[in-house]
Amino acid sequence: MISRRYFLKASAATGGAVYFNLMAGLDPAAGVPLASKLSDPALQPKFVELAPNALDPAFRFEPLASGPRAGHFDIYARPGVQQTGLVNRRNGKKLNTRIWGYGYDDQRGVTWPGRTFEVQSGTPTTVRWNNDLRRNANKPVDHLLPVDESLHWAYSLHGPSSANGVDYRQFSIERNGVPIVTHLHGGHTDFQFDGNPEYFWSPDYEIVGPQWDLVDGGFTSDFVYSNDQPAGNLWYHDHALGITRLNVYAGLAGFYFVRDEVDTGRPDNPLGLPAFPYELAYGIQDRMFTDRGALFYPAFPGDPFYDDFITGEGAVLPPDQFPRGGPTALAEVFGDHIVVNGKIWPKTDVEPRNYRMHLLNGTDSRFLVVRFRAAPAGATDLTSAGGPIPFVVIGSDQGLASAASQLDTLVIEPGGRYDIVFDFKNLQGQRIILENIGGDAPFGGDFGDDLEPGDLFPDRQTDRIMAFDVADGSNVADGFDPAAISGYGGNSNPVAATRRVALFEGMDGFGRLQPLLGTVANDLSSATAYTWFQPTTETPALDSTEIWEIYNFTGDAHPIHLHLVNFEILDRNEIEFDVDEDNPQQVPQHDGETGTVAAVSNIEIGAPVAVGSEYFEAAPKDMVTALPGQVVRIKATFDKPGRYVWHCHILSHEDHEMMRVLQVG
Repeated sequence: MISRRYFLKASAATGGAVYFNLMAGLDPAAGVPLASKLSDPALQPKFVELAPNALDPAFRFEPLASGPRAGHFDIYARPGVQQTGLVNRRNGKKLNTRIWGYGYDDQRGVTWPGRTFEVQSGTPTTVRWNNDLRRNANKPVDHLLPVDESLHWAYSLHGPSSANGVDYRQFSIERNGVPIVTHLHGGHTDFQFDGNPEYFWSPDYEIVGPQWDLVDGGFTSDFVYSNDQPAGNLWYHDHALGITRLNVYAGLAGFYFVRDEVDTGRPDNPLGLPAFPYELAYGIQDRMFTDRGALFYPAFPGDPFYDDFITGEGAVLPPDQFPRGGPTALAEVFGDHIVVNGKIWPKTDVEPRNYRMHLLNGTDSRFLVVRFRAAPAGATDLTSAGGPIPFVVIGSDQGLASAASQLDTLVIEPGGRYDIVFDFKNLQGQRIILENIGGDAPFGGDFGDDLEPGDLFPDRQTDRIMAFDVADGSNVADGFDPAAISGYGGNSNPVAATRRVALFEGMDGFGRLQPLLGTVANDLSSATAYTWFQPTTETPALDSTEIWEIYNFTGDAHPIHLHLVNFEILDRNEIEFDVDEDNPQQVPQHDGETGTVAAVSNIEIGAPVAVGSEYFEAAPKDMVTALPGQVVRIKATFDKPGRYVWHCHILSHEDHEMMRVLQVG
């Protein structure tokens, strides 16, 4: 038995310098990509490309204007080509990148990110999501990225993991195409249209996921979104079982805004909020690219992070399943290029006035910790930048806050969205750089000066995200008053039950790191980890309000997302617990193998923990950061029946079993 403190100390060491020893031997002074034949981020242009604004009316999806489906949206997921701003260093020409995107069935093609939906609260919309990932009319495309077929994924379902008895192992991407299913993240959506990972379908609907047999009336790709929720910054992205990380990395994501009578999005809105063209929406992601501009995702020996998560962990990958040592899923992936709305390190020209910005962290694994700093015009780094400039946070994932808060630093978890107002007055002629002081490694709560050298890339370029060039001229009076932000009062419904759930880190049948979810005994004597296909343990009654206590027994933070609901974040406490690695819990795997996780027992709840102001939580949320060695409590009302999911929003985690069914009713 070892104590929680020893366990977390060991875990933190593993998550930093040991996991990322690949980088420790590189010369920090050199511009070096993570591996040969990859794009060197230090040699790519900074703040040259204009950042597309996802709230530009020209970038919105519009419903069909005529025909039997007039008023509905008809959207296609297809291959495309996009210029991200990458430059061929040999000839100075811009490089093309093959992507997957969402778009129309016409000459406008697809984009990464997909175009934005802007809808009205209380007015339903219907979207037909067409899987058109094809090379030509008769041939589906192979995946852009390496698929690990050893995972519990769409075409591995069989036996107990397949609800309709179909053996999905007979299907393949080469013959049947890539499965997709779109999830409206943050949507208050009936379960049939929620984007459950088991509701996938292939091109031409030749293959449909097992849960479609449970939908009244059979299969449909017409998703109905009731939009019966207040104004909020939602987003949509692919959620296919076991390949979410790959499909999103390829480009399948976009914004979805709900407007209401208060947050109208118009210049005459009651709160005096900046409106287009002074309202901006940016999806922040990180990527790796080859030196020819292709998206790159590590999965083989010699690739970034392979030694840290596979060889260094002592994983044994049988050659018959992994003929070249892969492709294999890795526990986490961090890109060395920052991409905003599909452009590397872009810029925006602004006036000296207030701007409203919606910031989405759409990365795989990276926690962003952002600040704004003023630098001289034309600066491409932060060498001559001043101190952090305060800004106002007015809301988060699913709506406006109880009150505006002035901060100068903000933690944005993967999957999280934050609604801020930044005042560019008195900054004329300067370049304002959106800085990231989060690390390039698993997040445990440290950032900025608290990071270790092993937590950072050599010659790090991920410390900057984008820039704002402030025009000369007089300050513009815009009428925004932070005091006008009010209204969110939390969840006042009476509590029917308290549910104790848990986060674990174990090993799968090959010895690879495997993050897991589970439960905590009511008497706190023990905790149990589960994989996806084991019996459902989260079963709230319909219309019940529950408090969930989320216990984090790992050394890293996890961004936890519940489908269907928004929730109030209540409080946090330290926890103490014993860990027995000599007698681990056996965890059944989808392929019949057995994984392990250290046994957790003798759990004690300690002193309250007050997180810093960098964690903004006074707004309706669908994401919560569960910090290591803590229990965080949230309160939610489950008011629609059906099969949903809850999971970690580190996409590499949810694809490798850190996701469980949430059955309401």
